[in-house]
Amino acid sequence: MKKLFIVKAGSTFSTLVEPLGDFEDWVETGLGMKGTQVQVIDAAGGEQLPVAEACAGVVVTGSHAMVTDELPWSVGIERWISTLLDASVPFLGICYGHQLLGRAAGGTVGYHPAGREVGTVTVDLTAEALRDGLFQEMPRRFPVHATHAQSVLRLPPGAVLLAGNSHEAHHAFRIGQCAWGVQFHPEYRAEVMRGYIEEQRLLLQTEGRDVDAMMAMVSDTADAGKVLRNFATLASQAP
Repeated sequence: MKKLFIVKAGSTFSTLVEPLGDFEDWVETGLGMKGTQVQVIDAAGGEQLPVAEACAGVVVTGSHAMVTDELPWSVGIERWISTLLDASVPFLGICYGHQLLGRAAGGTVGYHPAGREVGTVTVDLTAEALRDGLFQEMPRRFPVHATHAQSVLRLPPGAVLLAGNSHEAHHAFRIGQCAWGVQFHPEYRAEVMRGYIEEQRLLLQTEGRDVDAMMAMVSDTADAGKVLRNFATLASQAP
């Protein structure tokens, strides 16, 4: 029986794990799938990745690592993504996973020239996204949670741009018919976003950010959360 795999590319801050859970917990909750349908693979921790034929779908989580550091486990995920693309396995990359998809398909990843994007921000869907199953029944503009320093600076050849904003032009894209990357975090709740801002408070202050104002701007992002439920539906309907 094929399973939907959540590939763990790291862990959240230790201060958040006990009260709020970790990346894989948030993703699994967002997918709305439980039990034997879903399996977590700790790739950053050295667990072996499954063969494409065993995958009903794959979600690769975010990470506190940087793609351009080319850590061995990260390079392994990137190469494995190429096999999933060849096999047309439904794939969703979130933040770090989005960037790995970009590189695996021939795009360029690096530090964003305008610096990091942190907090609850707004993204706009493209006309193509309005016809895309991942964004089904979603408004043209909606708030999302974001925290990233690196981005997909150049989309892969043939990629379809699906969402962006004034800071991050490539917030979502599609490769082929069933592989998507989203730079924002559809799995985050408001309390998770507040935790990330607080953990980065000193860093953000050194960059001249008004952290209290950022905290005040945090809001629920129910529309963004539909991305995970839509992906679960798309994976379940795949041949």
